[in-house]
Amino acid sequence: MLNNHNTMHKTDHNQSEKHTRERFQLKETIVTITSEKRYIPAAKDAVRSCRSDLENFIRKDPFFAITLDKYRSVHPNTPEIAGRMIEAANRFGIGPMSAVAGTIASMAVEAMVDAGATYAIVDNGGDIAMINDETVIVGIYAGESATGISIGLEIEPTDSIIGICTSSGRIGHSISFGNADAVTILSGDVSLADAAATAVGNAVNGEASIEEAFSIVSGVESITGCLIIIGEHIGVYGSVRIVEAPQRPEYITGAWI
Repeated sequence: MLNNHNTMHKTDHNQSEKHTRERFQLKETIVTITSEKRYIPAAKDAVRSCRSDLENFIRKDPFFAITLDKYRSVHPNTPEIAGRMIEAANRFGIGPMSAVAGTIASMAVEAMVDAGATYAIVDNGGDIAMINDETVIVGIYAGESATGISIGLEIEPTDSIIGICTSSGRIGHSISFGNADAVTILSGDVSLADAAATAVGNAVNGEASIEEAFSIVSGVESITGCLIIIGEHIGVYGSVRIVEAPQRPEYITGAWI
């Protein structure tokens, strides 16, 4: 069984009438897929392929699935999913499973785009990959944080895939050494966004640590924004458009990977 290093606490987006939302589970992986109905099978096939490749790789090297440190082993014929995870996580010196959910989501959306989709969202337990030809509001579920409002991120239309990935030290099955209610990263590299959310989340230990935590992603060009919620405090780095968004529990996707 693949272990989760991600979270299960974010996703709430508006949906056009022409789009279908479908939940899909394969073993521990639970994703919510939103697009035109004809593109959803491509996402499911990609999830199946990703899991198969990753499971086979982990059978050859079980250490890959448990290490919390930078992965330095070199393997011939490393599958693409594992290679992306290693590259993203090594950027922050953490274990490759920190990027698993975002990588699966990204490869699923890529398959939908290859099939012709211009609006496709895959939410893998709060780690989201999307391409959107209309504005989307992504809600942030931060549990019992005392912010006083329900927060969402407004995502303008884009013709390229972006990642919106979240980690938490308080909610879900994430492995986090911090105590943030939510750390959300925005990036054009979804695998990197997932790993960065874990790395930044590890560094959050109270309000005073927010600025130092942001330094982890400062200067990482492909990361465009970061949001940290801890109790009643909110920190923002980069380009993040915050809006009020009512929580819709039925949109929250719980997932192991």
